[in-house]
Amino acid sequence: MTFSRLAEATTPTAHIGLGLAAVGRPGYITLGREADLPRSRSVEALRERALELLDAAYALGVRYVDAARSYGRSEEFLADWLASRPDIDDVVVGSKWGYTYTADWRTDAAAHEVKDHSVTAYDRQRAESAALLGGRLDLYQIHSVTPQSPALTDKELHARLADLAAEGVTVGLSVSGPQQAAAIRAALDVTVGGERLFHTVQATYNALETSAGPALAEAHDAGLTVLVKEGMANGRLAGEHAPAALRAVAERTGLGCDAVALALVLRRPWAGVVLSGAATSVQLVSNLHATAVDLDAQDLERVEALAEEPAAYWSTRAALPWH
Repeated sequence: MTFSRLAEATTPTAHIGLGLAAVGRPGYITLGREADLPRSRSVEALRERALELLDAAYALGVRYVDAARSYGRSEEFLADWLASRPDIDDVVVGSKWGYTYTADWRTDAAAHEVKDHSVTAYDRQRAESAALLGGRLDLYQIHSVTPQSPALTDKELHARLADLAAEGVTVGLSVSGPQQAAAIRAALDVTVGGERLFHTVQATYNALETSAGPALAEAHDAGLTVLVKEGMANGRLAGEHAPAALRAVAERTGLGCDAVALALVLRRPWAGVVLSGAATSVQLVSNLHATAVDLDAQDLERVEALAEEPAAYWSTRAALPWH
């Protein structure tokens, strides 16, 4: 199943994907996560939680799953689930390379991941992803590209990625940081043999961080599929952590702050897939209610007024603790 077939999905929940960052490793930066996961953070405990979430997501109509080499054992857990469900052939699988997981299954590691966008890193991590996901990998993305990343200018890397695309795997990138828009626009200019290299872009966009919006609209207009990550700002837009204005809108709609936050993103005409980072099945169900949220003009005004300056947003994100 090629990634482009997501565009043919007709059920609303098919445009919400499940990201495995929260359950692929014992430590992550989402607020409240310490209460969401099993008391034991063993590999088997998180494997069980990941499989439970994947079962629930599929049953509820989710058809895109997002993993990464740096998300601990996320690819391994996803591969286990796919192997146990051989009849399922309509799930689109995406993963990312460019960060190496270095925490050794600890939550107190000095460094949880190390960034490397070199050809050497690509060759190693591509082989690792292939060993786990084989022909089920539909989308392979460069992880967290910034305008300074050598991945935007390395012709040898571009040739490798073009070879991967020739094998039928969609090539994309994710971006992060206060200069997301610049990275997106630079990526649109990357070509191999006169053809655009990247066909998807994944970016952070939420009520607090909207700066990439115009560039994402440009990417969509250029034919790229846009995936949105961190729609709840790593938990800052959920539950007790949500701003008062968001809680007021949620109360009016009768749904959770998380659903309202994701609904705001789903309204953007350029948003192809919006990721849920749920760590429990209850959270996943609540996230999927985003497709039923009806925001009126006053709701939108309240929520859109929450936007922060990009530098401030990313500074706050960088300070979030690993739970």
